[in-house]
Amino acid sequence: MEAPGLRLLVPGNVRHNSGGNAYNAALLRALADLGVAAVSRDVDGDWPVGSAAERQRFGRLLTESDAGQVTLVDGLVACGAPDELEAAAAAGVPAWILLHMPLGTHPELERRALQAAAGVICTSTSAAAALRERHGLSGLHGTAGVGKIHVALPGTQPAPPAAGSDPPHLLALAALLPNKDQLLLLRALSELTDLAWTASLAGSDTADPAYATQLRQESERLGLTERVRLPGELRGAELDAEWAAADLSLLISRAETYGLVVTESLARGVPVIVREGTGAVEALAAGTPGADAAGTPAAGAPALPGAAVALGEDPAPLAALLRRWLTEPPLRAEWRAAALAAREHLPGWDATARAVLAVLGAGRFRNGDGKRNPGIDTAAGAAGGE
Repeated sequence: MEAPGLRLLVPGNVRHNSGGNAYNAALLRALADLGVAAVSRDVDGDWPVGSAAERQRFGRLLTESDAGQVTLVDGLVACGAPDELEAAAAAGVPAWILLHMPLGTHPELERRALQAAAGVICTSTSAAAALRERHGLSGLHGTAGVGKIHVALPGTQPAPPAAGSDPPHLLALAALLPNKDQLLLLRALSELTDLAWTASLAGSDTADPAYATQLRQESERLGLTERVRLPGELRGAELDAEWAAADLSLLISRAETYGLVVTESLARGVPVIVREGTGAVEALAAGTPGADAAGTPAAGAPALPGAAVALGEDPAPLAALLRRWLTEPPLRAEWRAAALAAREHLPGWDATARAVLAVLGAGRFRNGDGKRNPGIDTAAGAAGGE
C-alpha cells in the first residue's frame, strides 16, 4: 500500500522565473528525494482573486484529492479565494497554504483564507511577521484550527564559485518590474561612469513590457548602453555564464519577503547589496553563523557578505556604496571572503523539505504498511513556528 502523497497547487498565470516558482519546484524535487510522492498542479486564473468561474474551478480541485493526500496551495491562489477554502474545510479536506508573500490587496480575503486553512507555511520569517502584524495570531484560529504560522526557509542549490571579471561585473538578476527598481539602479550607475565596470540587468521583460521598455529607454538616455546589458530572462548556459562573470549581485526591491537570488549569489561566493528593511536582508544573513533575520551579526560573528543600504527615490546612497566597493580593494576583498565563507553554511533544499514535512506531520507520509523512510523520519522538529 502506497503512502499518501502531497500535491502543490500553483498559480498558472505566473510564467516568468519568479522566486515563488523556483521555491515550489525545488521543494517538489527535494520531497521526491526524501521518498514523498509530490506533484504540482497548475491552477489557471487571473490570480490573486481571479474570476468567479476560475474560483469555482479551484474549489472543485480542492475537493478532488485522493484519500489521505495533503493539499498545499500557493498563497497567490489561496489568499484571494477564501470561499473555496472554507468549503473544502467544511467538506473535511482542509488545504494548507504555502505563503511566499502576503496579499498586498484584499486583506479581509486573506484573513478568511488563513482562518479556513489547515495551517500556514511561510517561506521567510519576514512573511510570517507581516502576517502576524496584519492579522495577529489570535485572529488566525478558524474552522480548521490554525494554531501557528510556520516557517520553512528556502534552501540553496550548491554551485561553483564565480570567477568574476576585469573590469568588475555587476549582476541584477530579477524580472524587470517596478518593484525590483532597476530604474533606480540605472540612475545610480549613471553616476559611476568615471570608473571601470560592466553590468547586466537580467530578467523577464514580458512580465511588465512597459517597464522593460522604460528601462531600455532610460539606459539609452543615460548613455549606458555600452556598459549595461538588458538581455531578458536567461536560462541554462547563458545564465551560468552571467553568474560566472559576476563580482557583485544586487537585489534592491522595494518589497521582498526573502529573495532567492541572494542565496544563489552566495552559493557562488558573490557578495550582494540589498535594500534595508526588506526580507532580502534575511537572505543575506542566511550563511553567516550568528546573524539574525535582520542581518545583525552576533558579537564576534563574521561580517555579512555584502551590505543593506537604506534607499528611497534618490539613487545617491546606492551610487556612493557602489563607488566605495569599486574603489576600495580591501572592501571588495572583505565582501568576497565573507561570501565564500557563507557559501559553506547555506542550508540545502532537503532542509526545506524536512521543515515542510515536520509541519504537515511526517508520520502521515510513511508507507501504508508501516515501513519507515529515514529521510522523512528526520523531519521531526525541523520546522519553526512564528
